[in-house]
Amino acid sequence: MWNQRASSSVAITTPWKRDGPLHCTPPNSMNRTAWPPLVHRVVRTVRSKHLFQPGQRLLVAISGGPDSVALLSILHRLHAQWNLTLTAVHCNYGLRGAESEEDQRCVETLCHGLAVPLHVRAVRLRTHGRPTSIQAEARDVRYRVMHEIANLCGADRIAVGHTADDQAETVLLWMLRGAGLAGLSGMPAVRDDAVVRPLYETTRREILTYLRTAGLSYREDSSNAKPLYLRNRVRQELIPLLTQLVPSSVEGLCRLADLCRTDDRYLDQDVAARTASAVKWDRTGSWTLDRRVFLELPLPLQRRCLRLLLRHADAQQRPFGLRTIDHMIHLASLPKSWSRLRLKAGHVVVTREALRFLPFPARGDGHQQPSENLTPRASFPVPGEVIWSGTGQRLHVQLQEYDGRQVSPGREQILVDADRISLPLTVRRWLPGDRFCPRGMGGHSKKVQDFFTDMKIPLEARSRIPLVVAPEGILWIVGYREDERWVPTSSTVRCLVLAADPPPLAEGTD
Repeated sequence: MWNQRASSSVAITTPWKRDGPLHCTPPNSMNRTAWPPLVHRVVRTVRSKHLFQPGQRLLVAISGGPDSVALLSILHRLHAQWNLTLTAVHCNYGLRGAESEEDQRCVETLCHGLAVPLHVRAVRLRTHGRPTSIQAEARDVRYRVMHEIANLCGADRIAVGHTADDQAETVLLWMLRGAGLAGLSGMPAVRDDAVVRPLYETTRREILTYLRTAGLSYREDSSNAKPLYLRNRVRQELIPLLTQLVPSSVEGLCRLADLCRTDDRYLDQDVAARTASAVKWDRTGSWTLDRRVFLELPLPLQRRCLRLLLRHADAQQRPFGLRTIDHMIHLASLPKSWSRLRLKAGHVVVTREALRFLPFPARGDGHQQPSENLTPRASFPVPGEVIWSGTGQRLHVQLQEYDGRQVSPGREQILVDADRISLPLTVRRWLPGDRFCPRGMGGHSKKVQDFFTDMKIPLEARSRIPLVVAPEGILWIVGYREDERWVPTSSTVRCLVLAADPPPLAEGTD
């Protein structure tokens, strides 16, 4: 998909020694004691959305545009008081020739002025035979590079510069496509327990005002002005029109996304609870759903049930379109006892008793099902129980109202704030790169591998220890430590009670 032109390295460049003009000025007042209003706004967002904690390492994605320049500047203002370690990353796609090189110079100048280490990665995208748009490919490559650099420099979070305006545009684009609650939820403040959006509640107008007041220049991407792309037309034509009609339309669309996300998460939990006893998983990633139970569900919950199961079975968690989902429902509702539907990740077989998903085996051709699906793992229904094959332990989970009691950190039971995570839950072994925030460490993250080392757990025993995992991240290293982020607080309404029976055999015995 892409070729590296220049290796990732901490940039120790001195941009003003280059020939040619520079279009980003170094910051001129970064150490003011009084923070501008926008910095306080970002701090409130970071705290309310639990984006990162003081003392953590942040990798900041910077393109040279106004949003990312403002983001790096704001985080730099915070770094001393919050004890943050900042590193920046810039992708140069070379798509706009000299403009792309000027973007890189701008970023180098800014990072040099802030004394922030910078990784520059030159990538080349395919220009012919693309299965997706060049924007989608650039986004996929960018996130791949960011995760690679984050692992290289030990970053706890990757900060990106998406704003409230970006969220409003995303919601409108999904609305025009006829999306449901999941699409109308837009972008979450935290993605995959790694990518965070500190400007999530900040408008583009506020960003530009901040940059002007701080004396910071930035680059404008000429491709953003081209009406060729639908997002550009939404930004240039539709958003201004809506703002004329309703001045607070951007804030309203963002509020809609937050409401849809909350409702979407609740409905996921509800349908998972309704079907917990009707779904059986095996370690290859295949699942079986009781056909009778499925057909008794209302149509909206049938759709949601299938989306959850298919998303969970696909390591890339690719969404399935309404047409595919409804075709599966149609096959399940027919009186005939056997039919088969081929999907990208496998087959769905409808029998007299059940719907069954059979993933394609790994083929080693670059399009196989990722090997993570072949590691020991199990679906953890809510409410319900599973037996973890690694230790023979029986794990239980139930959903209940939170009565304010706290559970002391222990080996056999924990409480989790149910409204701060989403379903499905899984139980699996640890994987390289896994990180969590051990309770008692003040929100600081730690690699699971390092945690095992500190606990002096033998290498041969580590793969047998179960981890309970939600889409937002690890909830519990069973028998050892829970994650600090999901511990109930005074505002908790519902909680998940996770419990584990002692293993029938001591670890390390046959």
